[in-house]
Amino acid sequence: MERAENINPSILAWARQSAGLSLEDAASKIGIQPSAVSSAAEKLQALESGERFPTRNQLAKIASVYRRPVVTFYLKQPPAQASRGEDFRTLPFDVPPRESAKLDALLRDIRARQEMVKSILEDEDEAAPLDFVGSATVQQGVQAVIDSIAAKLEIRLDTLSRRNGSADDLFKDLRSRSEHIGVFVLLVGDLGSHHHTISERVFRGFAIADRVAPFVVINDQDAKAARAFTLLHELAHIWLGQTGVSGMVGEGEAKTPQGAIELFCNDVAGRFLLPDQAFAAGPDFTPADLPRAMAAIARMAEAWRVSEPMVAYRMHRMKWISGPAYRDLASQYAARWQGQKARAKDDAKESEGGPSYYTVKQFKLGAALVGLVQRSVRDNLLSHTKAAKVLGVSPGVVEPLIKRYEYARGAMVPGIGRD
Repeated sequence: MERAENINPSILAWARQSAGLSLEDAASKIGIQPSAVSSAAEKLQALESGERFPTRNQLAKIASVYRRPVVTFYLKQPPAQASRGEDFRTLPFDVPPRESAKLDALLRDIRARQEMVKSILEDEDEAAPLDFVGSATVQQGVQAVIDSIAAKLEIRLDTLSRRNGSADDLFKDLRSRSEHIGVFVLLVGDLGSHHHTISERVFRGFAIADRVAPFVVINDQDAKAARAFTLLHELAHIWLGQTGVSGMVGEGEAKTPQGAIELFCNDVAGRFLLPDQAFAAGPDFTPADLPRAMAAIARMAEAWRVSEPMVAYRMHRMKWISGPAYRDLASQYAARWQGQKARAKDDAKESEGGPSYYTVKQFKLGAALVGLVQRSVRDNLLSHTKAAKVLGVSPGVVEPLIKRYEYARGAMVPGIGRD
């Protein structure tokens, strides 16, 4: 078997470590088999030390497991760490190296896809700079940014109290309006399969504040009711002109400059969805009365089509709920969501129904991104191979996906149903 003798062995070690994998875990995922004299980990160690070289097939498998292009292993030194932008997360725990590596891999992928989208727009002469990107500052205040976002999305804030439907319907409406003004909104919470999910505890959203092709990525591992809040939070980052990754909603304490910005964006999203008028009647419970607070939170969340954790956050910011009570509530809501996810996973195993792969994939990608790819492919400006990279799918998925998009918009493509 031909071996890749021109690679840089030190890159093998660097790539494994940056992927958050031990020698044992990496060897197992790569498929290295032990022998009578060497364990699988020892064989991988020999590759990393330059004592032996991988076969071409092994190198391809290593690149896949470590989520690096094959060409990376031929470099003289490791490439510079790709920037996440600003890291606005304030996490109450240490993220395991493997989870951080998965997040970095996801952000690399999203940035590459965003660059391709920007290039497509520029090639199609659709690259007019968007005036709202970077149009706001923290000094203008929360309400000024809320008013600006609402005006751009053509939403009258005084009508928000008359909401119909579910929290998911609210998100879909906000997403549609965001895409209409030029923001690409994606739901992504894994590295291409359910075997590589990234918890909402690691990241909730990501914004790329590009003036031509701004992106918002929402972790679809989070609750549906939380998506509207995350979308508005990331839009606030785009209005501030800040690219970066966001995490869980904290208690509202700004201990760093990044924390102050995150708090500001939380307040923009919170007050946009749940304005002060919702609290005009005042609380009917004491700050430490959890049972009555939870009942009031549930009523308000249902009336305003928002998540209960978001209502709890707003009440905490308004001093209706004490710090300890808020932490207790946040823990309860998080545990409840994890339980709901586990039950949904079990139900999915037992059920053969549900929407098709293409329906789910199109929803996660968003109409703006699929529509751009559809136009570019049909105009022969984009090959199916490049379209697959933009969409984050295999080339064979591209045509059925865009045909379904066309049919959903009345093109009546034969052989494609609405399921």
